[in-house]
Amino acid sequence: MTRLIVETDDKWTREKIKLAIDTEIYLLKKAFDKIQEKIKSFESKYGELNRENLYGKIDDMELIEWEGECETLQRIQKKLKSLEEIVFEYR
Repeated sequence: MTRLIVETDDKWTREKIKLAIDTEIYLLKKAFDKIQEKIKSFESKYGELNRENLYGKIDDMELIEWEGECETLQRIQKKLKSLEEIVFEYR
């Protein structure tokens, strides 16, 4: 959990800080959904990701792209979790 302490008496500033983080969460969720759809499309075409079973059966670049999407999805999940756990404290 992250606790964000904002010291300001300006309501507008507090709202903008919260909005900026909420916007980043929204954009990460959109990216997450888009990547998840790419992965689902690949899995519906080739089955579950298994490098040994797919090696030589599909284009290497396609396999690398799929693995990259999976890695990116994990990074986005980590960032989302971090942002969604922020607790705001205003002073």
